Amino acid sequence: MPATDIPRRSVGAVALLVPDYQEAIDYFVGTLGFTLVEDTRLSESRRWVLVSPGAGTPLLLAKADGERQCAAIGNQSGGRVFLFLTTDDFWRDYRDYVSRGVEFEEEPRHEAYGTVAVFTDRYGNRWDLIEPSSS
Repeated sequence: MPATDIPRRSVGAVALLVPDYQEAIDYFVGTLGFTLVEDTRLSESRRWVLVSPGAGTPLLLAKADGERQCAAIGNQSGGRVFLFLTTDDFWRDYRDYVSRGVEFEEEPRHEAYGTVAVFTDRYGNRWDLIEPSSS
């Protein structure tokens, strides 16, 4: 296949189950410093809510519907780290998040791929905050 025939694809958004739209917006925008990209009402009970950390794939905040989805809030990845938030200044963001009440599960550590620490969001989802190594 010639290079010009390579399909151009990207992940447009990652759906994250939440119990309430406004509570989730307040957390991701107010606490984690994300930007509200879009908030469109689709029906009386459904909205299309996108938040972004500034670059990369945005999160689609999806209000859980039904028992099965509600049970998956905070555990969409079976307890593994689910989302990876990269930064150009780990210590700036780490200190800022700690001051805002974000709970880290561990002390920051240096790995071959960069400086990293795991935190949980208000719903229990596990995230890596990572500053990739420059090599």
